[in-house]
Amino acid sequence: MLMEQATTVRKEWSAVCDSVIHEKPKFIKRTRDRMWFSSLETVSEILEAYHFSAMKYIEDDGSITLSLNEIDLVENGKDEQEARLNMGKAILEYALDYYNEYEMYSHSPNRKKHIPYIFKALIFDDPEKIGDMLQCQDGKN
Repeated sequence: MLMEQATTVRKEWSAVCDSVIHEKPKFIKRTRDRMWFSSLETVSEILEAYHFSAMKYIEDDGSITLSLNEIDLVENGKDEQEARLNMGKAILEYALDYYNEYEMYSHSPNRKKHIPYIFKALIFDDPEKIGDMLQCQDGKN
């Protein structure tokens, strides 16, 4: 692989940052550690394949409940728009908790697969946009 040594990256930090932003991501090696350095735009492009989807339920009182498929989150609102916003807030809150406790969450077998969704939510960083991107399917009560 095209690994750059961490000592070289450290010495040429500004040039490496410019290269990552304007040219391409870098693969970096430090002793046994290997990492990838890229712009958020590149990460966003990679995460484009990941979508938030939810089952939509109409409750007896006319409110809407959304149950997220990728992460075990359920939110309700007086209408679909409010339910989407509430779900966007819940996703972002979970993403922040996950990131703050990354070592624990990322090693939990039932939460490891959440990683791409966590980073997608953190990059968007807007509950309304996250809620708007939800792909909803009608569920049966």
